Amino acid sequence: MSTTGNSTYEGFTAEERAAMKEHAQERKKAARRTSRADKAAEAARDVLAKIAEMSDPDRVMAERVHAVVLAAGPELAPRLWYGMPAYTLNGKIVCHFQPAEKFKTRYATLGFSDPANLDDGVMWPVAYALTEVTPEVEARIGALVKQAAN
Repeated sequence: MSTTGNSTYEGFTAEERAAMKEHAQERKKAARRTSRADKAAEAARDVLAKIAEMSDPDRVMAERVHAVVLAAGPELAPRLWYGMPAYTLNGKIVCHFQPAEKFKTRYATLGFSDPANLDDGVMWPVAYALTEVTPEVEARIGALVKQAAN
């Protein structure tokens, strides 16, 4: 443990270590897949299985986010990223859903990576807190995904 000023660094949390282990397993599993079509189909099944494992309300929100993302960005491919549902364009993560239970936070998050085309001046949001996915939230997510994928 190292100390700088008044703060101490104790390393990664158990949740962060678990996410890194999941990411390593995802990479190994992806490397074992044979054809590109097999990889895409299995990755999509993995995302649905991970969503099914979530507890309410994360599962309910993840199901809605998944449906909206695929409808708004049909060119996006689902895959797991650090054990979370993510959506890629040309192999690069564009957005992902982080359930609240993953890192024991008070809300789920819809995050966008730098390949997302959300640029708006010199500053713009790249993560959104989700406590519920209403029709209005679905419309907003759909618009963001369409913009991000272009």
